[in-house]
Amino acid sequence: MFNDFKSDGFMLMLVIAVIIFVTGQSLFFLIKALKRGKQLGLSRDSLKNTITSSAVFSIAPAVGIAVTVLVLSVALGYILPWIRLSVIGAIQYEVPAAEAAIEAAGVSGGIGREITDPKTFATVAWVMTLGSVLPLVLIPIFLKKIQKSISGAVNKNAKWADTMSAAAFIGLIAAFLGRGIAGLGEKTEVGAEIYGDGAGVLSLVAIVSSVVYMLILQLLNKKLKWKWLDALAMPLSMLLAIVTVFLVAHFLPDVAKIEWRY
Repeated sequence: MFNDFKSDGFMLMLVIAVIIFVTGQSLFFLIKALKRGKQLGLSRDSLKNTITSSAVFSIAPAVGIAVTVLVLSVALGYILPWIRLSVIGAIQYEVPAAEAAIEAAGVSGGIGREITDPKTFATVAWVMTLGSVLPLVLIPIFLKKIQKSISGAVNKNAKWADTMSAAAFIGLIAAFLGRGIAGLGEKTEVGAEIYGDGAGVLSLVAIVSSVVYMLILQLLNKKLKWKWLDALAMPLSMLLAIVTVFLVAHFLPDVAKIEWRY
């Protein structure tokens, strides 16, 4: 493992440095917030409840991050996705960015195939990182102007703003669905089929099972009034879908290999 450039000593030093920095930053602002809360006269119980509720609601994005690390680990190993998602990032950006960089480098198989070329690995790392750095630069400069523009558009026509927001989200989901239902697989240099690359039984199982699990969790939330499930429904449905795909691939290997777009 440690002879692999994706998880060598240099990469381990990077991830340790990033984790220490992020953890230290979080503790710094936590201490500052506690001091400020005491200055404002907030009770000890109020501060404790705020910290507890914040910690609970941070579980949902943490689960989503863990899922993204697992998704990217096949191609990139665990350390680079760990570094990326310890700072900023989400599956909606990281996976398409990695796939686009891998495709641009001329490597077949996408994120479902291990990257063995250090140059390709470096290219993917730069694309994923630079794409996330840009918002950190633009937001402090243009956030107020963007908010004013959005507020003006919403005030003029709230229905149109809601429609555009919904359309953007639906477009993002449609891109993932299209890949799973009709995505064309690639070929290696010798023309051999890459298992699991094209649309097939496994991709369809992932789509259908995630939708079913999401509907079940939403129903439970509605019927049983489990408010805590609001934030956890999506990451839980993703994890359950991953487990379902794993079980199908393990217990029904011949069925799992069926693909109609290879």
